Amino acid sequence: MSHSGKTRVAGVMGWPIGHSRSPRLHGYWLDHYGIDGAYIPLPVRPEDFEAAVRGLAAAGFQGVNVTVPHKEAALRICDQVEPFAAKIGAVNTLTFNEKGISGSNTDAFGFLENLRNSPAGYKADAGPAMVIGAGGAGRGIVAALLHDGVPEVRISNRTHSRAGQVAAELASNFEGKIAVVPWDQRADALDDISLLINSSSLGMSGQPGLELDLDKLSPGALVNDIVYTPLETPLLADARQRGNPIVDGLGMLLHQARPGFHAWFGTNPEVTDSLRNRMLEP
Repeated sequence: MSHSGKTRVAGVMGWPIGHSRSPRLHGYWLDHYGIDGAYIPLPVRPEDFEAAVRGLAAAGFQGVNVTVPHKEAALRICDQVEPFAAKIGAVNTLTFNEKGISGSNTDAFGFLENLRNSPAGYKADAGPAMVIGAGGAGRGIVAALLHDGVPEVRISNRTHSRAGQVAAELASNFEGKIAVVPWDQRADALDDISLLINSSSLGMSGQPGLELDLDKLSPGALVNDIVYTPLETPLLADARQRGNPIVDGLGMLLHQARPGFHAWFGTNPEVTDSLRNRMLEP
């Protein structure tokens, strides 16, 4: 689509950023809805982050998504922060307007929408959940689960102190129990959970696999991996072979993009099979 002097522009900011599929995703919606807009990748070093954000706001951008390693830095430069994002302690979506820089966290929304729109049968009150990984995504997922009414969330991370830090910071902001599980005891903590989530990069293409014995996992427990390259990670393959219901990570990517697109371009987009197929193309 051709652009005019009224073109709305947004983008995604990270370091590095070449791997991001967000430009393809937002580009699909811009074309599908016939919107005079553009969404571009923005490689920005951590030390240049604040200056870059303020420069884009001054240049008339509508806003940006922020990804690794900028999510916590994004929170610090906001003039207004959505209350849920403030509780999580991380921001992934910035909107620029007359009030300044507004921040929100759509990872939690995308994660829950992915589970709710799957045929796997997610129920928040079904029992405890186990989250592998305590990075920015893991933090948002733990908060989402507690906010949604999961009675207990267990966190296990290769760096134990990181899991403890996330648990301590979220415990004061959300109701529900948070338990930290030592990395070498992660398999033993699966025996009574109803939901298992890998929020780490383990299992992603080019990364080491997630070593996790599923023998103690209930056959009815739902298994989700937020990694989407490959679409079926080794964890999901193991769970499927055992008969567990599984949910891949692509839906989280698609759904988390919806609030930002609506804020920047004025249309509430849909997640469809054709969109999923477009995102899976080489």
